[in-house]
Amino acid sequence: MSETKRTGHGLTYAEAGVDIDAGNALVDRIKPAARATERPGTMAGLGGFGALFDPRAAGYADPILVAATDGVGTKLRVAIDTGHVDGVGVDLVAMCVNDLVCQGAEPLFFLDYFATGTLDTETAARVVEGIARGCVEAGCALVGGETAEMPGMYRAGDFDLAGFAVGAMERGADLPRDVAEGDVLIGLGSSGVHSNGLSLVRRVVERAGLGWDDPAPFAEGPLGAALLVPTRLYVRPVLEAIAKPGLVHALAHITGGGLTENLPRVLPDGLGAEIDLDAWDLPAVFRWLAEAGDVAPSEMLKVFNCGIGMIAAVPASRADEAEALWAAHDLSPCRIGRVTQGAGIRYAGTLL
Repeated sequence: MSETKRTGHGLTYAEAGVDIDAGNALVDRIKPAARATERPGTMAGLGGFGALFDPRAAGYADPILVAATDGVGTKLRVAIDTGHVDGVGVDLVAMCVNDLVCQGAEPLFFLDYFATGTLDTETAARVVEGIARGCVEAGCALVGGETAEMPGMYRAGDFDLAGFAVGAMERGADLPRDVAEGDVLIGLGSSGVHSNGLSLVRRVVERAGLGWDDPAPFAEGPLGAALLVPTRLYVRPVLEAIAKPGLVHALAHITGGGLTENLPRVLPDGLGAEIDLDAWDLPAVFRWLAEAGDVAPSEMLKVFNCGIGMIAAVPASRADEAEALWAAHDLSPCRIGRVTQGAGIRYAGTLL
C-alpha cells in the first residue's frame, strides 16, 4: 500500500480566504452595541446557535407574530463607493420595521446578514453599529445575525446586507381595519430618497456628469453624503397613534413602487384614493432628480416616496388629533387626500 508524502504545509482556511479570527473579533466588537438594544423579552446575548425571545415578558397576552425581511438595494453601492457605510445599518432596520408597523405590530427583535468576500472588521463593525442604532430607535433588540465570508463571490471591498425583523400584536389588533370612504390620508415626511429608487438615482447622477464627492445640487455638502441620509424610522410615533383605539385605520410604508403602488395595498376592494399633489412641497432632491433625469411625474410617483415616507388613513373626525400627535414628533404631517369609491389612485394638482 503506497503512502502519501506530506509536504509539511497543509492548506488552511485562512489561505483559502476565510479568516475565522477576524469573524470572532467582529463579534467581540459589536457585543456592546447589541447589548444596548436589549428590551423586555430578550433572553440571551450574541453567540448562541439561535436567539430566544419571550413575547409574554414583552407584555403580550395572546400575541400574533409578524415577520418582515428586506435589504437596502443599490443604496449600498453608493455607501461602498463613498466609504460612508455608517448609516446603511439604520436603513436596513427601517426598511423592515416600518413594514411591520403597517400591520399594526410592534417590532420586537432583529437579525442581520452581512456577506462579503474578505472580512474587513472595521467596515463590518461600522455597519452593525448602525444596525444597533436603528434598533434602539425602533425599540427592538438586535438578537443575532450572520457574517458570511465568501472568497470569490464579491469584488474587493464589496459586501451585501439583509435584515430580518419580527414583531407582535395582540390577536385581533391587526391593520388595516375599518377603512372607509371619506377617511383622510395623512402623509408623514420622509428624510430623502430613503432606500428605494437608487438605481435610477445613480443613472441620473451619471447623466448629470457628477461624482459622489461633487457638491450636491440640492443640498449642502457632497452629493454622495446627501443621498445617504438614512431612512426615517416611523415606529414609535406610529405605535403611539395605533395605541389610541380607532385613530388609525391603515398605514402604507412608501417604499419601492412609490405612492402609486404602495397605498392600494392597504385599501379594501372597491376603494381607492384621491391625492392632491399640491398639498405638500416636493423636496429639493426629488425636484433635482426629475429635472436632471427628465423623469416624468408619473414615473417619479411610481419609483420614489417624493417626500412622503408613510401614509395613514384616519377617520375624518379625528384627523386633527392624528396630525397634532405626529407634528409633536416632527414628522411634518399633512393631509394629502382621502379614501374614495372605486379602485386605484387618482392624482390632482401637479408634482413639479
